[in-house]
Amino acid sequence: MIWARLKDYLGARFADLTRPTRSDWIFALRTVSAGLIALLAAYALKLDHPQWAMMTVFIVAQPVAGMVLAKGFYRLLGTLAGGLAAIGITTVFGSNPWLLVTALAVWIGISTFVSSLLRNPEAYGAALAGYTAMIIGLPAFGQPHLVVDLAVARCAEIVLGIICAGVTSRLILPKLAGEAIIERLKRSILDLAVFAGGAFSGRDAAVLADLHRKLIAEAETLGEMRVYARLEAPSLATRAHPVRRTIGQLLSALSAARALHAHAAPKNAALIPVRADLQALVGELVARPAALDDTTPWVARLDAIAARARQMPDMPDGQAEERLGAITRLTIAADFAEAFKQVLRGLDALRAPASRAARVRKQPALMVHRDYHAASRNAVRAALATLLVAAFWLTTKWSEAAGTVILVSVVSSLFAARPDPVQVAWGFFKGTLLALPFAFLVGQIALPALPGFGWFMVFVVPILVPAALAMANPRYVGVATAFAINFLAFLSPHQGMTYDPGPFLAGCASILVGILLAIGVFIVVLPSDPWVIVNRIVRVMREDLARLCLHERVPRRTAFESLAYDRVNQLMSQTQRTGKKGDSVLDGSIAGVTIGIEILRLRHALQSSTLPAETALSISNFLRGLARELLFRRPGESRTSTVTVARQYAGTIAQRSSAGETLPVAASLRIIAAAIEDFPDFFAKDRG
Repeated sequence: MIWARLKDYLGARFADLTRPTRSDWIFALRTVSAGLIALLAAYALKLDHPQWAMMTVFIVAQPVAGMVLAKGFYRLLGTLAGGLAAIGITTVFGSNPWLLVTALAVWIGISTFVSSLLRNPEAYGAALAGYTAMIIGLPAFGQPHLVVDLAVARCAEIVLGIICAGVTSRLILPKLAGEAIIERLKRSILDLAVFAGGAFSGRDAAVLADLHRKLIAEAETLGEMRVYARLEAPSLATRAHPVRRTIGQLLSALSAARALHAHAAPKNAALIPVRADLQALVGELVARPAALDDTTPWVARLDAIAARARQMPDMPDGQAEERLGAITRLTIAADFAEAFKQVLRGLDALRAPASRAARVRKQPALMVHRDYHAASRNAVRAALATLLVAAFWLTTKWSEAAGTVILVSVVSSLFAARPDPVQVAWGFFKGTLLALPFAFLVGQIALPALPGFGWFMVFVVPILVPAALAMANPRYVGVATAFAINFLAFLSPHQGMTYDPGPFLAGCASILVGILLAIGVFIVVLPSDPWVIVNRIVRVMREDLARLCLHERVPRRTAFESLAYDRVNQLMSQTQRTGKKGDSVLDGSIAGVTIGIEILRLRHALQSSTLPAETALSISNFLRGLARELLFRRPGESRTSTVTVARQYAGTIAQRSSAGETLPVAASLRIIAAAIEDFPDFFAKDRG
């Protein structure tokens, strides 16, 4: 019965995504209106390239106001940095064309490296700083005295577009990040309840796996949206703090829910009431999502469940093994109930954010994985591709090749850090190619015959509104954005439009060729092998677990969980390209998060003065042995005694002690042993 309700809920959540919603229409009409205002203002200010103002609106367009402000802010910073770099490089190397293009290519490589280490929207700003220097520097080739004027004009056009996009997104039927965070968190809570309910029932593993991956991605998205809320208004800055705490608790609840699934079969009467209460709670929550409007009764019930789960079961001494299994499952259930309760409290905190004076000073440490090897590869690839095409331009002296150089630098740096840059760049090419006939009909046929801003609106609005609607749909956002931006780039709207198909087609050809060359670069020059990236991430996850075992300083749980789940999120995007072979790696990485949490529990127990000296020595020896296995055992080699030792220590502790502080230690040892047994090759050195 409950499972049927869960499946109905999932079906409603993943219903048809192609039908435009009211918010999609608002986004589309607002974006097109802002673009027209920006173009009209650019005409009034007599800017040299007014299309950049309108293009900027579509480039920074996002459904949420804070996202527009964030992308616009970092676009402005990137433009300013690129403009200053163009001025400096052109001033120093402008007299020598080969040194000029070499310096610009190196700058693009540096910017791509930084961009690959950052996350949106900061990554976008860093990439923009690279290719903006090329966009400004190449037109100033042979005329270095014009570079300052070009930089100022470009900044003015982009600032105008950012202002129009930001003001309209904030004032015209705005969708605020503060409100979007609350709605997204409510959806994540319901998804977590669905996942936990499925973990209790032990059914439909494929649905649960997809939902688990979705929750990991949602946690990362919530982390990004903290920045957007801070930019919308100073009064919303306090919301970033409860979001940060709640993300940590959401990840903890997710870890515990997955452990509930892994230890799903209760064999003791002490487990049945706790699991039944948890199953009933998540089932009711899924069936009545509106009940999240008042979290008080749910928090009270979770408090009671956690308290019951922490009570030691009363069992005969001869049933130590069964008692240990019961303690293990009860500990997991208590962790889930407590973390779920804190997530609900975080939702309440977001609805009524605390003042700065009441804010908790110590915030959870949320960390992200930075792949320096991949960033270096992306930098070399972008710089080399730009330099080679620039060399072709200088050698052949083909004037239209300058546009090709610019597009190669744009695509090879902007999409470099994507999990599958070839696919993303190909989508960009398709959107650009689709825009070509529309731009020709409007710019070369219609507007020269019927000039004026009024006719411009008549011809352009029916094209851009559907494009903006597609931009609001996650399925089509890449192709639709490329279509809108390049439609305006090809159209190049000016107050006096003339029929001149020769330069139009030559410019379009240079852009299309530039995109295709960039795709070729992704395929040929230092191509990325998903298994190399997967093995690198797995290796650092294994090394992190070894450090948790050995390092004197015990990190905060939120720091470990956020970094580990960020790596799992990156593994998801890479293993999608490896087929079913990557499923075991992904499952092993999630088991690694569970092991890390239990290692932290053991490390904290070692710091407790109530732990018997003999038990503390056993735990220390086990952690050292586990670190050796993680660092040195290779796939296919016989497993060391670590797992056996963990089970022996756990059994001994359960037999000798009934203390509430000691039995959870035995439970942690059991959980670690089970996880390693399930995924032995994941925890071995240098996977193939």
